[in-house]
Amino acid sequence: MDKKSEKPKLVVFDLDYTLWPFWIDTHYDAPFTKISNTDVKDCHGRQVPYYQAVPRVLQNLKRDGIMVGVASRTSCTSEARELIQCFEWDQYFDYVQIYPGGKTKHLTQIKEDSGIEFHDMIFFDDEHRNIRDVSKLGVTSFFVQDGVTNEVMRCGFDNHKNGVKHNI
Repeated sequence: MDKKSEKPKLVVFDLDYTLWPFWIDTHYDAPFTKISNTDVKDCHGRQVPYYQAVPRVLQNLKRDGIMVGVASRTSCTSEARELIQCFEWDQYFDYVQIYPGGKTKHLTQIKEDSGIEFHDMIFFDDEHRNIRDVSKLGVTSFFVQDGVTNEVMRCGFDNHKNGVKHNI
């Protein structure tokens, strides 16, 4: 099959300012409480938001048979995992790397765990340094400015299909 027509086998997302509009370690406090499918509050009763398109994006990736991963460099590992569960996104994530450290370490571990080659992955993140570092591994890396949207996903997939390693 022609490389340019292939879909990625794995899509990996950062969390902060990529799937949700805040830093988990500074903006909200655990424990989190799931009120309903779309309503999660922190321990102070504040509504914890996420980017609106994220649930549908995750559903679509799974429906299309594409593996999904998370790579987050936060030190608030338990809080991030708890919030993922409250949002019910854990059902979509096949690989989760949440700990302090460089994104290349996260992606390398995901590669080892999944057996999926870097050239068969797309990575979405809101930090230029992460996009630059991960693209050097051979991963298509897409800079996210205002959270994951359907348009961001389309552009990332187009870059992957066309062999563009990053958009910065």
